[in-house]
Amino acid sequence: MGYFVTVEPGVKIYVEDVNPGGNKTILFIHGWPLNHKQFEYQFNVLPAMGYRCIGIDWRGYGKSDKPMSGYNFDKLADDIRTVVGALQLDNFTLAGHSTGGAIAIRYMARYNGYGVSKLILIDAAAPTGFTKETANQLLTETLNDRPKMIRGVTDTFFFQYITSPFSDWFFQLGLQAAGWSTAAIIVSLRDEKLYADLPKILVPTLIIHGIHDKVIPFAQAQELNQKIRNSQLVPFQYSGHGPFWEERDKFNKLLTQFIG
Repeated sequence: MGYFVTVEPGVKIYVEDVNPGGNKTILFIHGWPLNHKQFEYQFNVLPAMGYRCIGIDWRGYGKSDKPMSGYNFDKLADDIRTVVGALQLDNFTLAGHSTGGAIAIRYMARYNGYGVSKLILIDAAAPTGFTKETANQLLTETLNDRPKMIRGVTDTFFFQYITSPFSDWFFQLGLQAAGWSTAAIIVSLRDEKLYADLPKILVPTLIIHGIHDKVIPFAQAQELNQKIRNSQLVPFQYSGHGPFWEERDKFNKLLTQFIG
């Protein structure tokens, strides 16, 4: 079932809630510039195994409202907190991919991990995001030819071969965002750092990272593993930035083992 949660006056966040009666809940936070549909190959499988899978679209992305402001990690974490409160979630697993991983980390630090029993970071854009050079290039492209920028991101995203229909589908996910929100997140990825947040994460944490990731280098996963005390790192040998699709069977099995 899909519905909207109002996070501030005039701003509604889209929530996809699959198998709401499931006995264990996973809240998925997507990456930039995508939306919750990037987790299609989890939502196909995990609800049938008894999990409640919730996907949200950040403000500015997917089916959510697209205000002009609020694209820093604090505000995006606040939106998550409002959704968690509205759905009365407790004892759930928080899973964030890429920039969604950064937002998940900020949520854990800012709200003492409210309601979260386990954390999963998937190729997380942390403790830092884009370098200044990469960010400024992406920013210029976004403001002048956003479709070309998204096509370029899609081309570097995966280590595994992707078909052109799959590439087109992935491309369309990125186009569903607004131009201004796409640009604003690039600035946050360039300017925000998460070093101070990491010691505040106290729940068991699973770090998944593709060793061939060209978007967020594998070394950053190793750094997260060192700085998050109760964490384990599982390298994905045949993945780039998208292990949730590239090694989906291994990925889904690992999630179920970790969550229990």
